[in-house]
Parts: sequence; C-alpha cells; structure tokens
Amino acid sequence: MFKHVDYLQFQAKPEKPDAFFAAKLQELVGGQFGEMTVMMQYLWQGWSCRVPGKYKDMIMDIATEEIGHVEMLTTMLARLLEGGPAEATEKAAAANPVLAAVLGGQNPQHSIVTGGGAMPTNSQGVPWNAGYIVASGNMLADFRSNVSAEAQSRLQTSRCYNMTDDRGVKDMLQFNLARDTYHQQQWLLGIEQLIEDGFTDSPIENSNGDVEKDFARRTFYSFDPASTAGEGRWAQGETLLGDKIDYVPDAQPLTDDKPLGPAPDPKLFVTYDGSQGKGKPGTGAGAHAQGVANVVNKIKGALD
Repeated sequence: MFKHVDYLQFQAKPEKPDAFFAAKLQELVGGQFGEMTVMMQYLWQGWSCRVPGKYKDMIMDIATEEIGHVEMLTTMLARLLEGGPAEATEKAAAANPVLAAVLGGQNPQHSIVTGGGAMPTNSQGVPWNAGYIVASGNMLADFRSNVSAEAQSRLQTSRCYNMTDDRGVKDMLQFNLARDTYHQQQWLLGIEQLIEDGFTDSPIENSNGDVEKDFARRTFYSFDPASTAGEGRWAQGETLLGDKIDYVPDAQPLTDDKPLGPAPDPKLFVTYDGSQGKGKPGTGAGAHAQGVANVVNKIKGALD
C-alpha cells in the first residue's frame, strides 16, 4: 500500500513558462536514465527482495522517493507549459527566421496530446519502456546497476541545469542533483553493508567463481600492438579479488577453433560453399523432436 501526501518533496516553481525547455526536461522524466526508470527499477527490486528488514526497507524508501521526483518533474513541466505565449512566439518567429529555427525545439505533443502536461516519454517523444530497468534479484549486481543509473541521471540533470537561466527551475534541479549525489553513495554503502553482513565476500558479482578459468580471471588482454593500456592500474598489481594481474600485449587467439557453424539444412536455402560437407535436411517437426530429445537427455543426466 502506498500513501500520498498532497505536497511535493521540494518546490517546482519556474519563474516563467518555457515550452522549449520543457521539451528538453522530458529526458529527465521518461528517458532511459530518467526518474521513471529509477522509480520502476527500485520498486521492482524492492518488491522482489527476499531479505526482510533493512535492505528491503531501504530499497523501498528510495523507490518511494523517486515516485515523488517524477511528480516534481511532471509538475514543473506543466508549469513550464502553462500559458505558453504561442501567438507572440509565432509573430516573433515570422519576423525573424533565425529565431524560428531556434524555436524549432518545441514539442508539439505537449499541446496536441497532453493539453499542456508532461508525457511518459524522452525528449524525442520516444515512450518510456520497461526494458530500461534492471531487477535481477541479486542485490550486489542490482546495487552496482543502481550506482550507474544515478550517475547517468545526475549527469543529464546537470546538463539540463546548464541549459536554463530560470532561477526557479535551477532551484529544483539543485535539489535533484544533491539527491542523486547521495543516492550514488547510498548504493555504494549498501554494497559495503552486504559484504559486512556476509551476503557476499566480494565487491563484484562472482557467482560460480570456483569454476572460472583461473588464468582468465586475472588477465588483461590488449589487442593493439601500440596500446598503452598496460600503463593503467587495471593491468598491474592485484585484482580486487587478490589475484596477480597478468598483462598480455598484442594478444593472440587461445584456440584453433574458427567461427564456422555446421553445414546448413538445405531446406533453409542458406548460401554455402560446401566446405563443411552436405547438410542434414530437416523440418520444423524434426527440430521440435530434437528439442524434446535434448530435454529428456538432460533429465537422464541429472538422474544419473
């Protein structure tokens, strides 16, 4: 259950309408790294969290705050679009071709589709989509993703901040910048807490680490003979897991395996030079039968 308080977390009061900046501000609402993304990402992570107590509560707290940030931005957008001087703008543009070109950034959907309100889209009008969010069920992996999401969100907020002289808009964005600064730290501190509480013994995701190829877990491969990447910390000393880093300049293949598949089914009409022999004709039913056989073989293997 969610409760709604009829006040914004922080004020969203522009000095004057600005429909053209509103088009830019849409990126902070429905862009890939906008507030809708972090809101839905954290909500999904919180709802799916299987660790009751401080972790689930923390995720849900910040997720709920992000709902409020979406509300702040949509309110700001509505106020930026309020009473936009369309007629005056048209007259000014008609008298000044340069100004007309500059004003081309206005989003007509703000007038046509929403009647002067925000949209769940990015600055180009592309609808927000759930493919932007990450919710794996692994808190370490998710917290890393959250740090990146906050960093990108903050960067884009900072760029928008530099695109306006409106003191009211800047006032709200100063608050948003500060919250993104803290949230980045919150997720990083959350990773420290995961290690301290014994949920992971590593600062990076390393499930099934015991079956990794030992040489590959500690090697930096360089594929350019003139590369200077070997001068970096990532190619020297120890890894974060305590392994000695091996630097391999001008890396070569580790196998004689070439990227060629088997001979194709002739019924698929694939362009083929015959070097892999004659392909085995098949049908859709045959492919289905093979899939069933694969499942049966896996079950037999598990039982054995």
